[in-house]
Amino acid sequence: MITSIFNKSKPINFIIVFFIILLASSISFFKIESNTINLNSFLVFVSLFIGAYFAMLVLNFVSGKNSLTQSNNFEIVLFGFFLLMVPQTTASLKLTLANIFLLFSLRRLISLRSQKNIKKKLFDAAFWVTLAALCYSWAMLFIILIPIAIFLYTDNKLRNWLIPLTGIVVVLLISYCICFLMNYDLVTSVINNFKVSFDFSPYNTVQFLITLTVLFSFGLWSLIFYIKNINLKKKSFRPAFYIIIWTVIISFLILIIAPQKSGQEFLFIFAPLAIIIATYVEVIREKWFKEVFFLILIAVPVIFLFL
Repeated sequence: MITSIFNKSKPINFIIVFFIILLASSISFFKIESNTINLNSFLVFVSLFIGAYFAMLVLNFVSGKNSLTQSNNFEIVLFGFFLLMVPQTTASLKLTLANIFLLFSLRRLISLRSQKNIKKKLFDAAFWVTLAALCYSWAMLFIILIPIAIFLYTDNKLRNWLIPLTGIVVVLLISYCICFLMNYDLVTSVINNFKVSFDFSPYNTVQFLITLTVLFSFGLWSLIFYIKNINLKKKSFRPAFYIIIWTVIISFLILIIAPQKSGQEFLFIFAPLAIIIATYVEVIREKWFKEVFFLILIAVPVIFLFL
């Protein structure tokens, strides 16, 4: 059965996801973007693919290290198929980098559970979010996760609130100095990217309508059970699950306000949503329902290949 293949963490699963992400990157780069094959375009393609695959590896590390899912590979398989469902998410190097930086930040915030190196972890989290914002301005919304983490994990002392501000200032100062030497107007560029659009007409296609329906319905259903089961987790693990929920909410907000509805903005929601849905798949008792539930999620992007 399909779920039994990914029910345990095995090297073969990473190879399968490797080819899924490679396929998604190829469709985006050569079919959707219509890039020609030459040395420069090939290097760009390889960079985009490596970035997407590396994001999957970071997701697997964050999920496994912090027991967000059980010892399986459901989350990375779902992440790979989500990319295949919306291959446009692999088209932008800036968004790919922003997504990786946000996963780094998420890793540092969740690791506050150990109560070790709290100051350093808060600094790092703000540092990575600010770097992500330089790649995609609206990624700055994820800075909201830091006060949430402080409230959930720490004693709320003043220094814990000031340290993240230091991380933000450090990135901005270094970036501004570099851009000043390169005669690049960083401030204007960042501010101009803080635009909002509620024009959803680009989503009026078969691909996006089906994708939104599947992600919203399966995601919402899984989220209900995700929230319901939080109290069954150990007390020390609960804050991490709340942070994942807030990550999904912020990602969904970016999806709504994104100035350009090209499909690339879906990227931020894939990692937290993969964790939430994977957690639900793990607890489904009816084997037939588990198979059907998982099969639909991976069948939709496969069907898109033939449309």
